[in-house]
Amino acid sequence: MLDHSAPPKDRTPSAPVSPGFAARLVRRKPVERLVAEGGQGEGGALRRSLGLWQLTMISIGATLGTGIFVVLGEAVPKAGPAVTLSFVIAGLTALFSALSYAELAGTIPVAGSSYSYAYATMGELIAWVCGWCLVLEYGVSVAAVAVGWGEYLNELLDGTVGVTVPDALSAPPGDGGVFNLPALIVVLLAMAFLLGGARESARANTVMVAVKIAALVLFCAIGVQGFRSGNYAHFMPLGMAGVSAAGATLFFSYIGFDAASTAGEEAKNAQRDLPRAIMLSLVIVTALYVLVAAVAVGARPWRRFGDSEAALAQIMRDVTGQSFWATLLAFCAVVAIASVVLTVLYGQTRILFAMSRDGLVPKVFSRVHPRTGTPRANTLIVSLFCGVLAAAIPLGQLADATSIGTLFAFALVNVAVVVLRRTRPEMPRTFRVPLSPVLPALGFAFCVWMMGSLAAVTWAVFGVWMAVGLVVYFVYGQRRSRLATPAPLEK
Repeated sequence: MLDHSAPPKDRTPSAPVSPGFAARLVRRKPVERLVAEGGQGEGGALRRSLGLWQLTMISIGATLGTGIFVVLGEAVPKAGPAVTLSFVIAGLTALFSALSYAELAGTIPVAGSSYSYAYATMGELIAWVCGWCLVLEYGVSVAAVAVGWGEYLNELLDGTVGVTVPDALSAPPGDGGVFNLPALIVVLLAMAFLLGGARESARANTVMVAVKIAALVLFCAIGVQGFRSGNYAHFMPLGMAGVSAAGATLFFSYIGFDAASTAGEEAKNAQRDLPRAIMLSLVIVTALYVLVAAVAVGARPWRRFGDSEAALAQIMRDVTGQSFWATLLAFCAVVAIASVVLTVLYGQTRILFAMSRDGLVPKVFSRVHPRTGTPRANTLIVSLFCGVLAAAIPLGQLADATSIGTLFAFALVNVAVVVLRRTRPEMPRTFRVPLSPVLPALGFAFCVWMMGSLAAVTWAVFGVWMAVGLVVYFVYGQRRSRLATPAPLEK
């Protein structure tokens, strides 16, 4: 007879089988886990202190000013008077992606923005690629905007005290300078605000947003007096290729609308307020962009836009014949562009916070200071990196590099919203993209089209950046991912 009292040898417990290489690349982080971990970091938690108004101001603060105050001078020579059409095309592309962002932000209200959305829908490798693009998008755009801030600072100093920062200290190598000191200074000032806490930074940003909107309304009121219809006589001198090329550059101006989604773990009612903030901010910003661009091109021949990033202040001086209005606009621009640096730098730190919590980048980026409730070390590291970048690289190269990273991340978001609809249709959604999957497909197509309009050198930089990112992932992130070693967060 068989002895049933002895346990069979083949039933002894064995170690869990490690997933294969391909399985590790496509492992997904459950939405429920993403939401449950919201706000939790190493040693503390982020504080929920932001309402709809603050979230909208974060998006407007990160967006409004970048394209008008800084990049307009880069885009007009590419498209001519049709730059207004370029703004519309870039805004339409942003709108399709904004709809997808709004749905995912209300469904997965976490700090990682499109990185987290990709993690929940398309797997770890795609999430890493998206996150790496966001590092390019946010980190490099901080540097690009900081470069333009220095141009308006010189306009302000010239109009008030009659001196300017010497070229050697106000332009990067390659643009006639040695080191862009003003660009570094504005990044460090933004860092100081962020270290004080999210609520305090949001209050400062709200004041700066009010100043920038007032400045652009003032510009339109004065600039329209110099409007000459002849400046629109040859509306599209460089053809549709020029319009699309300018649109690809100007898409850099719209990256801010998704900044609200990076505040998902510090919002009081994230599922309700994030979609509203994203859509409201995009509508306001697009309307102002098109209006200001139309007035600017009408008041100045398009061939004269390539000589300075501080184009609006110069138009004010030309129209009025006085330096007062140009100086006032320069002051407003100094404040306005500083708010872009502040809010985009905020978004960058929160994305790295989410990636660090998932184990894909070092723990230092998710360490929360117990008194301020902010990722202090993260903020210091990112700010110093962006400040040095701003001081050393010319504006045009930075803007195009940011655009391609942004477009790639936005294309993935349009895919993610369709994937989540099919895999988790039962999930509650506070906002739904209308006509899905048609509008997300259009958003994806527009992003790919605009990426194709960028220069070959921009694609080369992007390729190198992505190659470096993949090396970092396979050497570090894949093995340290919390999905591979699901240990609880340290208290």
